[in-house]
Amino acid sequence: MKKFLIGLAVVSVLLVLIIVGAYNGLVTKNETVKEKWAQVENQLQRRNDLIPNLVNTVKGYAAHEKTVFEEVTNARSQWGKASNINDKVKAAGQLDAALSRLLFVAENYPNLKADQSFIRLQDELAGTENRIATERMRYNQSVRDYNVAVRVFPGNIIAGIFGFKPATEYFQAEAGAKAVPKVNF
Repeated sequence: MKKFLIGLAVVSVLLVLIIVGAYNGLVTKNETVKEKWAQVENQLQRRNDLIPNLVNTVKGYAAHEKTVFEEVTNARSQWGKASNINDKVKAAGQLDAALSRLLFVAENYPNLKADQSFIRLQDELAGTENRIATERMRYNQSVRDYNVAVRVFPGNIIAGIFGFKPATEYFQAEAGAKAVPKVNF
């Protein structure tokens, strides 16, 4: 009887350790998802802060391209109004498209392409876009890791007990991003 009680105590302690470890792992992965999303937001905000300078530089050369400037301004304001991750992802996609059109307009102005402030802004924007892509990738990886931890055994049991739900907010390419661009020389 004494061996049985000792065995039961050992099994109970091991079970508690497994539960605590799984719970702490889920909490850590959940916080990592939040941290990675904050990094995506930081980079999107950086881009958002660069846009007025870029728009004003291009405006001086292409005053008649009013609709492009309005699209960029509207897309930028949608980012400011977005209240949750899904809205921010959608706003970021709209801003991507508007910036592409703005840079396309800039291509039609050789003097603008040679302007040093425009070149600097374009380089800053390109660097920011690379940072955004990197942070989006890291965010998606952390969401994947968290979702796997919530769905595999024994994590799914611990997740169910403590109310952890899978995260569904992956960044995905916009439908137009999959089209191959035309290159003319």
